[in-house]
Amino acid sequence: MSGLLKKLPIKLSNKLPAKVSDNARSSVEKPNSTLKPISNQFTKLLSITKYLPAGARSSILSKAFGKVVPYVGTTGIYYETVEPNQVVVSLNNTKAVQNHIGSIHAVAITLLAETATGFILGLNLPADRVLLIKSYSVNFYRPIKKGQMAAVASLSDEQRLDILNTPKGEMVIPCVIHDRESDSDRDPIVVEMTWAWIPKSELEARRQGKASEGSVESDSESNTKAEVETEQGNQSATNDEVATSK
Repeated sequence: MSGLLKKLPIKLSNKLPAKVSDNARSSVEKPNSTLKPISNQFTKLLSITKYLPAGARSSILSKAFGKVVPYVGTTGIYYETVEPNQVVVSLNNTKAVQNHIGSIHAVAITLLAETATGFILGLNLPADRVLLIKSYSVNFYRPIKKGQMAAVASLSDEQRLDILNTPKGEMVIPCVIHDRESDSDRDPIVVEMTWAWIPKSELEARRQGKASEGSVESDSESNTKAEVETEQGNQSATNDEVATSK
């Protein structure tokens, strides 16, 4: 499991971190599923922790996944639900993630959506493939001034089968951002993340310059080149100082 189990905290807690409010956690309906999870390093960890109390399980997953992706681990993102059909992650609106006008920073919202969509894809991706962020689209039509945010990413069984049966492809995974303590009646923010995946062997060959010279890639294949791992998102999505001040 690539050392993932070694990243588990030694001490377990059956309580949520103090900074996470139980009262702020909204119930989110999970999609119905008849598919069994595939076997990879993430689903194995979920299997090991599934009998723990919900709070302890979320705490362990948050710490373990936070170490797998160090930058995400520094932001305080909390993994509330991690299942093959749905991932819910949350982030408290603290000063550390705010912009100059006191609203939640656009990059923090984007990171929350990327985490939710990336992990739900990772849960459904065979171990011999690697996922790569390709692009994203988000409209910051209102500021997030207070409260806890939650990002919800969901996949249908049909989408999960498509991921499983497509060795090399891409998919747009929408993510809904809820402002849990807002008194606004406006719709939640929706972020569309486009993820690609390719065989690990192909990525390694490209890194070593051993890709077949005679191969001709289709348009869809060329769009999944390893350069997308630089996470070249839609640059306009990071202009939060303008968008959130509306």
